[in-house]
Amino acid sequence: MNFPTTLSECHALLTAQQEQLAAQSVQIAYLVAKVAELEARLNKNSGNSDQPPSSDGLSKKPAIRPAFERKKGRKSGGQPGHKGKTLEISATPDHTQSHLPSHCECGQALDKSAARVLAIRQVFDLPDPKLEITEHQQLGCACHECGRYHQGTFPASVVARTQYGSGVKAMVVLLNTWFKLPLKKIQTLFGDFYGYGINESTIVKATGLCYDQLEASEEGIKKSLLKSVAAHFDETGMRVVGKLHWLHACCTTLFTYLFIHAKRGTEALEDRASILPNFKQWAIHDCWTSYFKFTDCSHGICGAHVLRELKALEEQKVEWASWFRKYLLSLYRMSGQGKGRIPAEKKQKALRLFERIWSDADEMEPQPVKSKSGRGRPKGTKGRNLLIRFKKHQSALLAFAFEAHVPFTNNQAERDLRPAKTKQKVAGSFRALEGAKRFARIQGFVSTTRKHQLNVFQQLKRAFEGQTFLTDQNTG
Repeated sequence: MNFPTTLSECHALLTAQQEQLAAQSVQIAYLVAKVAELEARLNKNSGNSDQPPSSDGLSKKPAIRPAFERKKGRKSGGQPGHKGKTLEISATPDHTQSHLPSHCECGQALDKSAARVLAIRQVFDLPDPKLEITEHQQLGCACHECGRYHQGTFPASVVARTQYGSGVKAMVVLLNTWFKLPLKKIQTLFGDFYGYGINESTIVKATGLCYDQLEASEEGIKKSLLKSVAAHFDETGMRVVGKLHWLHACCTTLFTYLFIHAKRGTEALEDRASILPNFKQWAIHDCWTSYFKFTDCSHGICGAHVLRELKALEEQKVEWASWFRKYLLSLYRMSGQGKGRIPAEKKQKALRLFERIWSDADEMEPQPVKSKSGRGRPKGTKGRNLLIRFKKHQSALLAFAFEAHVPFTNNQAERDLRPAKTKQKVAGSFRALEGAKRFARIQGFVSTTRKHQLNVFQQLKRAFEGQTFLTDQNTG
């Protein structure tokens, strides 16, 4: 290396080195941030992000309730007062078998009629399954007085020489939709049980008929949801005809409504199939931006999602994330696990504490920086973006603590969407949009039926017979 020999050359060299160091500092800062971003992405799991537990792979832990829902000092298993499902002795057994030795040891025959029952044991088993065949006969005869000939008519539902009834249709629809069995397996199972090889086309046709028959029931479910004080909203991706579609959910503890749409955001939520445009109560969701465009309803943010984001920041040594997590969990406990509201005299104190934590976090978190080109909006850190959301949607974030009807999490919607992921893993993709629509309506109906603790098979039979869900019952 040739060293400078004059003062001006030394100044030029120092200036060039300073410019080089400045450029390297910028590059190093960029690379450090990029490494941190990639490490954070690599360390994502179901506990610190919105990734499903199935993505955890071999590191997946046994499913347990979240830490903020667990109560200390409780043993695992059923708790005192839990209603069990143990078999109970039936007062009306279908068959009775008496057991008594035929002879005494002395050789004398024993009289069964003189014996008394000492103890009973009952075995609950399945009879050999068989199809029950009902023959419909069309009769004709002439009037004895005038001689006019008359003939009977078959019931409207009996249209073919041989056909399956509403019970068979209800069973195959239930197996295909709720239990996620492929058509081939339903065929095999049906043949093993009943000795009849039901056709795939019969199953598909039954599913289509069920979809049509449940239209009125679905409208009743939607009306009930519109009257709910709080409803949960969420969406999940589904493959339909090789393209990404979205299954949207609106649900409560008693009702489930699902619909499929090609879009996830505003276009889908404003569609005629959506409930949101007419919903006036509390909408609970995961802070997806499109939901906030609906201003006729009040909004509540899922606390579980927020806690996972805060946990991810804690793992990156962000101090204020721990403060906010402890703050939210304190409100959660004070509001009775989100089932009530904190006392009115403590509300202002809670709001002041929020402002103090937020202000301190705002000073600690780096401000957004502009890109090298200077174009576009300044890019903020994940922590900065989360703080902005907290401030912008503060009332929705804290609604669970100040409103008795607003829950802490959006888990209800996630539970009602989870079966769709199982369906997708089994089927891979819906080959037609119509098939996805059928699945959504039938799945929502079966989910609603189970929430009302009604017999799903009987309710599907009623649907095939033209009856509407809960027509003669109080929907609450």
